[in-house]
Formats: sequence, C-alpha cells, structure tokens
Amino acid sequence: MMTDFLLASSGFVLAMVAVGLIRVLGGPANADRMMAAQLFGTGGIALLLLMAAATNITALVDVALVLALLAAFTSVAFVISGSRSDMLEPGAAEQS
Repeated sequence: MMTDFLLASSGFVLAMVAVGLIRVLGGPANADRMMAAQLFGTGGIALLLLMAAATNITALVDVALVLALLAAFTSVAFVISGSRSDMLEPGAAEQS
C-alpha cells in the first residue's frame, strides 16, 4: 500500500517536472534555462528519494546526493560566469 503511494507520488513529481520544463525551456534568457536545470535537479532528487523509499534501494539515495551536489555546483558556475561576462575588459572603454 505504501509502496504504491510512493511510486504514484514519484510519477506525479515526474509529470510536474516535465510540465515545468516545457514552460521554463521556452524562456528567451539564459537565466530561464538555468531555472530549468534547477527544476530538473530538484525534481530528480525528489524522484530518486521517493523511489529509494519505495524500493529499498539505498544506492538511489547516493545518486540523489550526487545530483544535489551537481545542481549546487551548476548554480555557482552560472553565477560566476554571469558576473565575469558583466565586467568590462581593461581598456574596453578607452577604445570606444
């Protein structure tokens, strides 16, 4: 009974992530695409943890933890690359 509920919940999470990705991937900006990656990471973590609880496969918890780390590093890399692209190169204002 509980296994069925957990598997149904994981199916619902997967469906909601798919709907969210369709909406967010249509965005024109890079930030929209980054939000899609974060949505995929969060939904994937939830899906993996629900599946681990339903099937008693503890390796899925490890995979969820790795996915959480990758999602965090992806966000940091996005912010760093965005801040670097906003900075002017030395001498760029003088050439105008």
